[in-house]
Amino acid sequence: MLYRKNTALDRDISVIGFGGAALSGEGAGYGFGLMSEPQAEALLRDSWEAGINLFDTAPIYGFGLSEERFGKYLPLEAIIVTKGGVGWHPNKRVNMSNDPAVIEKMLLESLSRLKREQIDIYMIHWPDERVDIRRPMEILKKYLDKKVIKHIGLCNTNLDDLSAAQEIAPVTFLQSELNVLNTQAFHKLEDTWKNYFSMSWGTLDKGILSGRVTETRKFDASDARSWAPWWNKKEVSKKIIRVCKLQEILREHNISLFEFAVHFNLYHFNVSNALIGFKSSSDVVDISSCLQKNISESIIREVLKQWND
Repeated sequence: MLYRKNTALDRDISVIGFGGAALSGEGAGYGFGLMSEPQAEALLRDSWEAGINLFDTAPIYGFGLSEERFGKYLPLEAIIVTKGGVGWHPNKRVNMSNDPAVIEKMLLESLSRLKREQIDIYMIHWPDERVDIRRPMEILKKYLDKKVIKHIGLCNTNLDDLSAAQEIAPVTFLQSELNVLNTQAFHKLEDTWKNYFSMSWGTLDKGILSGRVTETRKFDASDARSWAPWWNKKEVSKKIIRVCKLQEILREHNISLFEFAVHFNLYHFNVSNALIGFKSSSDVVDISSCLQKNISESIIREVLKQWND
């Protein structure tokens, strides 16, 4: 596994992070299919043993199930990222709010599920136009001062919120969607994200860039892709067509789609950490070999030019 030095945490962090929504399907909420308790335990163990030391989650992943599994099966040395702001009502209807009381409640609940006294990186999950971000940041600063949180991060943020948040407390980590099909979130942050430890979610665009999503693939009820409004079939179909063209080009260079997707984020955009939602231990083995492959910046640019012509 490859690592990048992080001075804030004073330790090396793996360039690949474990995306926790991958193991929370049966909990409902945001998840990607069934995974039994033994499977989740084995996958987290194998990921840790492979050298992955950053594990990203959120309460909405399985309505707390992802956090609970992190708490059960990860060693205390693992770097945990979790978030606040996307919760749910008793009937499991999703509720998005950065109200300070909501953020505080979610933080304390996450600590309990994770079985930790301290969270390495705590993020505000999404911007909330109804709430000035400085208000929830005051809550996070309180827990930062108490050393309940080591570092504060913003997920899916924008330049205005980032600037306002910094008025209250230091923000040292950023996370946004990034993949070869969608670079908008990082472009909107202009070059500001380069001053932070930056994480990309959606590295494989919910499986499309793994090559496993086809026009005929069906998803079970425990997989959010079977019901979520963001999984628009027409848009997915367009993406699959584009990815098929990309795969044809990559074959000429002896590069797999998976290899290109990972190298695009890490070495073309140069993000600090690319989150991947592994579904099996064989996926973990694949990433280890993928990182050993030398795909130069010039080859990435050449492929992109061919693809976009």
